[in-house]
Amino acid sequence: MTFLEKRSIKKMKKKMKKYLITGGSGFIGSAIVKKLVWNGHNVRVLDNNLRGASERLKEVAGKIELVQADIRDAAAVQKACKGVDSVIHLAYLQGTQFFYTKPELVLDIGVKGMINVIGGCIKENVKEIAVASSSEVYNMPPKIPTDETAPLMIPDPLNPRYSYSAGKIISEIMTINYGRKNFDRALVFRPHNVYGPDMGWEHVIPQLVLKIRKIAAATAENKIKVPIQGTGKETRAFIFIEDFVDGLMLVLEKGEHLGIYHIGTMEEMPIAAVAKEIGNYFGRQVEIVPGEAAKGSPARRCPDTTKLKKLGFKPKTPFREGLRITAKWYGQNSEKQPKISQNRGKLYEK
Repeated sequence: MTFLEKRSIKKMKKKMKKYLITGGSGFIGSAIVKKLVWNGHNVRVLDNNLRGASERLKEVAGKIELVQADIRDAAAVQKACKGVDSVIHLAYLQGTQFFYTKPELVLDIGVKGMINVIGGCIKENVKEIAVASSSEVYNMPPKIPTDETAPLMIPDPLNPRYSYSAGKIISEIMTINYGRKNFDRALVFRPHNVYGPDMGWEHVIPQLVLKIRKIAAATAENKIKVPIQGTGKETRAFIFIEDFVDGLMLVLEKGEHLGIYHIGTMEEMPIAAVAKEIGNYFGRQVEIVPGEAAKGSPARRCPDTTKLKKLGFKPKTPFREGLRITAKWYGQNSEKQPKISQNRGKLYEK
């Protein structure tokens, strides 16, 4: 029994539903799928495994319906919406490197996907939708911790990084405005730096884990120098995957119509502290070597989760424990890392 399954022993007392999860073989999507199945719901997954992997769903393989299709295929999306009670829409192109190298593809998947999901729900009379957004929609907010009322913004339309946030802003605006008349319940949730085993390879925690592991393996020195992007003073607030899923379950159960919810923790950490904690896991002292920061990357990010806490949310996994679980997985599965990330990117051409 896995950590997510253990938290699902107590099933929701509400009526069981049939869910469609788009992007359900991705890191976050697959965790949601498993939680819903263990809670007794019927689940249909739509994914083309562009960045997802059916292997993530092997624990529930015989208990779900898996539809392999592109979110940009309107007919396939509508067909997948048929007969479901609720849609959780996550299908998107994640990974910072793709924001910079393939902004047109990020937008193509994000915008067409959102249009198709809304259209499919309306045509098939699906009255509940929950849409995954992102902390990227407010980019560099005026206040930290940042609550759900922060203004949405695109600081520089010429920076391809903002292709991602632009698509997410469109998704939020469509959810709210189509939700007014076409849905009994429309929800937006914003994940904030979710991490855990098998989260992908283009994110700060797995990149640092693999980098520090490699450096530590090459020297017997206790103190090692680790190059990073930026100064190391940049901050994020990380939430472990099982805590994130628990938060989303509360939103699905208690969230109000047209509500927007930040799902994360308020434990703001400098990236240098993250690197040093990873170093501790490998038994080394880390000395940060600052480098050039990614253009457009915010210096600080930390959500205000007061609204979610009012629904009863309380994260249970300390960062050190979640990091240990994550680092262990990447250490045991490092051979799965794509040899050249850019080559892997070619898989994403339609």
